[in-house]
Amino acid sequence: MKLFQMLDQELKKEPAGTYAPYYYRYLGYKEKLSASPAVFRANGIYALFAQSRPVILKNELIAGNLRCLYCEKEPLTLEYSKKMTETFGERTFITNKDHYAPDYAHILRVGVPGMIKEIDASCEKYKEDADRIETLRAMRHALCGFLQMIENYAAAAEAAKSALLNGLAGDSTGDLAGDAAGDCDRLQFIADNCRALLAGAPQTFAQALQLVWFCHNAFLMEGRYAMALGRMDQYLYPFYEKDLRDAAVTDGQVIELLENVFIRLQNDVVNICIGGQNPAGECQVNGLSRCILKAVGNCNVPGPNLSLRYTQNTPEDFLDECLKTIGTGLGYPALMNDDVNIAALKKYGYAEEDIYDYCMVGCIENFITGKQPPWSDGRFDTPRYLDYIFFNGISKTNQSVGLDTGDVEQITSMEEFMAVFEKQLAAGADEYCGLFFKNNASIDQTYYPEPFLSCFCQDCIGRGLDINNGGSIYPSVHGAAVMGIATTADSLAAIEKVVFVDKKATLTDIRHALEADFEGYDELRQLLLEAPKYGNNDPFADKYAVWFVDYLAEQFAKYQTRDGGGIYIAAAANTSNIYAGQVINATPDGRKRGEPLSDAASPTYGRDVRGATAVINSISKPDYTKVACGSVVNQKFSPSMFEGDKLIKLRALIRTYFKKGGQEIQINSTSRQVLQDAMEHPEAYQNLVVRVSGFSAFYVTLEKAVQLDILNRTQQE
Repeated sequence: MKLFQMLDQELKKEPAGTYAPYYYRYLGYKEKLSASPAVFRANGIYALFAQSRPVILKNELIAGNLRCLYCEKEPLTLEYSKKMTETFGERTFITNKDHYAPDYAHILRVGVPGMIKEIDASCEKYKEDADRIETLRAMRHALCGFLQMIENYAAAAEAAKSALLNGLAGDSTGDLAGDAAGDCDRLQFIADNCRALLAGAPQTFAQALQLVWFCHNAFLMEGRYAMALGRMDQYLYPFYEKDLRDAAVTDGQVIELLENVFIRLQNDVVNICIGGQNPAGECQVNGLSRCILKAVGNCNVPGPNLSLRYTQNTPEDFLDECLKTIGTGLGYPALMNDDVNIAALKKYGYAEEDIYDYCMVGCIENFITGKQPPWSDGRFDTPRYLDYIFFNGISKTNQSVGLDTGDVEQITSMEEFMAVFEKQLAAGADEYCGLFFKNNASIDQTYYPEPFLSCFCQDCIGRGLDINNGGSIYPSVHGAAVMGIATTADSLAAIEKVVFVDKKATLTDIRHALEADFEGYDELRQLLLEAPKYGNNDPFADKYAVWFVDYLAEQFAKYQTRDGGGIYIAAAANTSNIYAGQVINATPDGRKRGEPLSDAASPTYGRDVRGATAVINSISKPDYTKVACGSVVNQKFSPSMFEGDKLIKLRALIRTYFKKGGQEIQINSTSRQVLQDAMEHPEAYQNLVVRVSGFSAFYVTLEKAVQLDILNRTQQE
């Protein structure tokens, strides 16, 4: 059994005590409950890092895990500390707490002591500005707590080694044999790496990876979710290259170290980005990219969320290895079109060097690494606005109100229908952004500073400002996940075909059918289902998908975030197509009330009947350079497609899709038969990993509705 597999078994053992991060925070808070917000928050962070108890697991090579936050205290003590901590509040996802890609490259260059020196220099620069000084001192205090945490791990490793040696002192052979010798070496390895990080910047690959993992673990300790590890194959590459050149490591050892980290990422959506291009157009796939891909494949767990920034000059052998890894059923990496994403980000005024260093946070969201506040997004249920047209501005199913644009029978052409629909969507976008502004700006930014996170964002230290209050180079951005591109396109195509071309029904007929959820309207529903559908390379339907992206991008581009950033649109929302469908009325494409909407940017499952080539021709028609957040296209291929000559054809299909302007594609390769059997016999499929949407998961842990959504995807041969 490999080391990472043994570590996985250890992680699954029940830890002792109660998980109580709030307890450690409160130890810091109560030092001075009346302190200014920056000092108050920093005190809590310092105690969280410095006073929690490090736990080094038996098979760890890279130390750090959340067992440090378990403690054995009286229930009343824990209950009171939790109540008090919650009273003081904290940011949430919608107020820019997490989904962030830290500037790891900088801390690896200068080390934690170097960052503290930078803070001291900035304090000197702003010595006459009391507010900035307070912000900077809070950052410094948080980093000092982080240094103390590293010191605690070094001491814990040294103590564990000493205890091991003392326990073996009575051994009559006087030898350290087998596991004991290996444990001593491992503990000394951890201690040495920690001591090096206390002294300055990391010098080896192992030290650099240990520092990145300590940072990521610290963010988890703070309660942050979906914190990206970003472009690991770029910022760790100098250490990898130097160690290889010095014969200090082999690729096998690098992969083992990465496995030791990645096996711990299966319960969070942690995006790792590999590949991409530089401003000269040169592909940046390197030896470390290959090690990361291999380590992710070996671990074969739902995380990390690996993303490949694909370019037209991505090496064929590397793309093949990506496809083979996907073909195991893992579903990683997701494949992203670098040319489209870069073109989309260029529309927002970022510096070119920053655009080319973008990565993804959360599932697929494009993010300027380490230079803008944490991400936020929300769901825009586009098909709901059809209901308002048919029912005078009312959606009884959704219990919501839109514009009353008059009786639907007054509409006499498709052009009139589209004009009314656009009017509804424009009002909906305004309502969406108004609600977002209210929620996003509902807190006092100065009361909720982020001293530790700010250290990982340019140029908070240089400006002496918090990440969410002017410190970042760029303002915050928000993503509006526009739901149901295929449901909408199919509905519009069905209305045009059945009502205005063939004249086999009226809009009033469709209104009655929708109100009845098609009960008693089987013939009309069949006509709607037989109309052209998106995903078959039929321009009659595809033109509405093109319109969908163009019009919604135009509407949301009218708005900005509270600090002047863009409102991106996204054609992705994880499994929200299922939950949106549960509250949206029947739609004119023949979809019944409560059924899922189409998934992200994909065609509606089962309606893409002309094969994979027709699918890519359809889904590459919209202009995805207008979708700066990103999109998700889920496709399912039979396992045989990842072998031999079929793999070559699949690779060619992917390359063609991206050359035509497709933005993203992710693939499931688990057969329908296996998925059905897993639903019936989950005990036999505990380790079956599938691609869900912007993430992968163990299939048997998913809700039945999500399992069915995956099962029903069109399987291409």
